[in-house]
Amino acid sequence: MEHMNNKDFVNREISWLSFNQRVLQEAMDPSVPLLERLRFLGIFSSNLDEFYRVRVANVQREIDYISETSLKISKYGYDPSELMLQIQQTILNQRIDFERVFDEIKTELAKNNIHILNEKQLDEAQGNVVRNYFRNTVLRKLVPIILDENGDRFPLLQDNLIYLAVTLSKSKSRKEPKHALIEIPAKLVPRFYVLPKQAGQTHIMLLDDVIRYNLNEIFTIFDYTEFSAYVIKISRDAELDFDDDISKSFLQRISKSLKERKIGRPVRLTFDKEIDPELLHIIMRGLRLKDNKFLMPGGRYHNFKDFMGFPKVGKKSFFYQSHRPMPHPAAPHYRRLFDVLRQKDLLLHYPYQSFDYTIELLREAAIDPYVTEIKMTVYRVAAQSSLVNALLNAQKNGKAVTVVVEFQARFDEEANIKLANRLSDEGIKVIQGVQGLKVHCKLIYIKRIRKKSIERYGIIGTGNFHEKTAHVYSDTALFTSNRKILKEVEHLFEFFNTNYKNYQYQHLLVAPFKMREVFCSLIDHEIQHAQNRKKAYIYLKMNSLVDEAMIEKLYEASQAGVKIRLIIRGICRLKPGVEGLSDNIEAISIVDKYLEHSRIMIFANGGDEKYFIASADWMERNLNRRIEVGTPIFDPDLKAELRDFFNIQWRDNCKARIIDPEQQNNYRPKAQRRYQSQLVLEKYFLKKLKQ
Repeated sequence: MEHMNNKDFVNREISWLSFNQRVLQEAMDPSVPLLERLRFLGIFSSNLDEFYRVRVANVQREIDYISETSLKISKYGYDPSELMLQIQQTILNQRIDFERVFDEIKTELAKNNIHILNEKQLDEAQGNVVRNYFRNTVLRKLVPIILDENGDRFPLLQDNLIYLAVTLSKSKSRKEPKHALIEIPAKLVPRFYVLPKQAGQTHIMLLDDVIRYNLNEIFTIFDYTEFSAYVIKISRDAELDFDDDISKSFLQRISKSLKERKIGRPVRLTFDKEIDPELLHIIMRGLRLKDNKFLMPGGRYHNFKDFMGFPKVGKKSFFYQSHRPMPHPAAPHYRRLFDVLRQKDLLLHYPYQSFDYTIELLREAAIDPYVTEIKMTVYRVAAQSSLVNALLNAQKNGKAVTVVVEFQARFDEEANIKLANRLSDEGIKVIQGVQGLKVHCKLIYIKRIRKKSIERYGIIGTGNFHEKTAHVYSDTALFTSNRKILKEVEHLFEFFNTNYKNYQYQHLLVAPFKMREVFCSLIDHEIQHAQNRKKAYIYLKMNSLVDEAMIEKLYEASQAGVKIRLIIRGICRLKPGVEGLSDNIEAISIVDKYLEHSRIMIFANGGDEKYFIASADWMERNLNRRIEVGTPIFDPDLKAELRDFFNIQWRDNCKARIIDPEQQNNYRPKAQRRYQSQLVLEKYFLKKLKQ
């Protein structure tokens, strides 16, 4: 197939911004419970922080490279300077919607007797309460820094913390004003302070405003009477640059890179748009920011990600209806999982079904006298992980426990280094990933020997072994005792241990060795079936579809007549429905209560459908630079379950947005019968439980 023009692909950054717009749409949606709308504003803000630290930082690197080499466009075929302008304008427009929605939510809260107060809205009694709270809880956590007006001495502002930039002045005085910075200690003190109720009214104050109300107490040694304060925040380039010093271990090099990240180049300065221009100038000079492209004016409050932890106040209707994860119908909690899996493979769908089965399998293995080995990959785990406790217990019970810990899991690097040290201290064998490849696959392997007979059990999943995120991420995991699959899982762990030992995988799809090749072959088969006028279709569900070569294969399949349905939560560089290019491709994105995270692939295969789940999206990094694992699903009942799952999501007419080349994010047309797939899936799994 002739290589595509760059115009046949949506720009990655613009597609990501379109995804974050869908998150913002949830905050705009009046049918979403009120305080969940506030939480979506927090998610939008958290997403945007990471976007600046990673993606915008990368665009800035491209701009610098082009400037140094006198090129006009990047190797990806676009002008990064023009892209940066488009990014900034898109985000500024989104900020307008963001501030409007926040005001709407505050108004609705006030109608329901919940008030978010600032320092100018307190009555005398409330003022006394806030002042006492400040003196007893906040004051000792503050470290004010007086700024050097010449900009010769300026403190290092930490990435993604928020600061109050303060002007101190005195009315009717010739005394020059002073300026100061105060870090808002939101890691030490709750960001929200709930005042005692008054006449059935709930009043909540942000820590920022608690400090503003008490500025005179902070700066008592100065003879100033007037204070104004504005929130600012710096975002820095989060890319880890590794040096080539072979005398240092990988752990030493990554530790050094983490320290350097803290002083990385600024990529964004966000600030209250009401800030005193002179104060902003002082800050820019101190940060050595000479270009306005780094500036992002906003509202009064920043680090809105903290609003994901807004106090639980008000009516039950302000929140999503709580859902208790269900047991699996084939495995009641009182049954031994080894006994269940010897009879039949299971698919677990989180958060609809309980993640506890993962913990229970490890706990069972930890005390089973016939279990000899337990192996597991770790990309992200909960801070207080029951899975880790089970592994430690297994080691104490004499099992050979091996854990592959990925030190380059972005923003979890330090946590994973601490975890690895803890496991090593307890005698567990820790493998520090694979040099040059991120280990992103989700695997648990258990070997059991009884009467000289070897039994193998394992889990292959689409998401992290993380009991907290399993309540909000929609993921799928295969629990299996299939000898063919698990023998290959064992081979992969041998590769982790000895990287020169590689194997030919006949069943598992392992990136970067075979996954791309297998998926391309499966697409080619569908093309052949379509050309032979046989039934041909491809159904794909994943988080991101970015890899140009894979998109080109899908375009080729579309032009051959293969029917393609895509459910892509995040970035989608493919342009569906373009005449002569992608006529046979439809794509939707679902953003709802749970974060859609599972990867499911279905191929018609001439009537003998092939099903897979995988840890990988179709991105160049996943297919080429990471260890990823996909597994076939062989059991007919489990295939039917995956098909039902996909079909239910495909019929969504409430939370499904149509992905189109223009990135319009239009909802599916409303039908007389509302069909919200996540609610339907809850009922689907409940029905299976009761059968």
